[in-house]
Amino acid sequence: MPEQQTALIIVDMQIGMQSPALPARNNPGAEHRIAMLLAAWRDAHLPVIHVRHMSRSPRSVFFPGQAGAAFQEPFQPLPGEHVVEKNVPDAFIQGGLERWLHVRDIRNVVIVGVSTNHSVESTARTAGNLGFATTVVADATFAFAQRDYAGTERSAEDVHLMSLANIAGEYAAVRSAAEVVSGLSNQAASDNEIPHNHYP
Repeated sequence: MPEQQTALIIVDMQIGMQSPALPARNNPGAEHRIAMLLAAWRDAHLPVIHVRHMSRSPRSVFFPGQAGAAFQEPFQPLPGEHVVEKNVPDAFIQGGLERWLHVRDIRNVVIVGVSTNHSVESTARTAGNLGFATTVVADATFAFAQRDYAGTERSAEDVHLMSLANIAGEYAAVRSAAEVVSGLSNQAASDNEIPHNHYP
């Protein structure tokens, strides 16, 4: 398996994330860009990892057996794509994700999904601390409005941007979906080039 292989990690894109009971969110185009990245990874035959939150609370929409725990239809795993189940925000804490990546000699990961300041950020922090070259896709993640510690209401966009600021440069690179797809295309073109000394 080539050293430059990069895994796409799709975090918590489950039906429960569409609940009208949730606070206002940002980035309404995030699902489209996640789907675009997923299609690009599948076309390039690169590894895809689907992360699913399975709550310990029977009252949660993410409790096993609840409809909310299922993957959203556009992000249903295909045969051969890896699925990680967790019941804490960090995808590396349970399910053997680190070992799965190391066994396949995968050192680069791209993280998308929800929510930016919870499961995405915690997963990115651990990935960076474990030595993976980590990218978080800013416009393929989203957050929800919430109050800060002082009780001030913060918009979903504020929460999202501060979360990205927390990880940028320290734990991960933060890029757009277009930049990531372009990099993937450039890498594929480079891999397919024939060295000059092979020409007759």
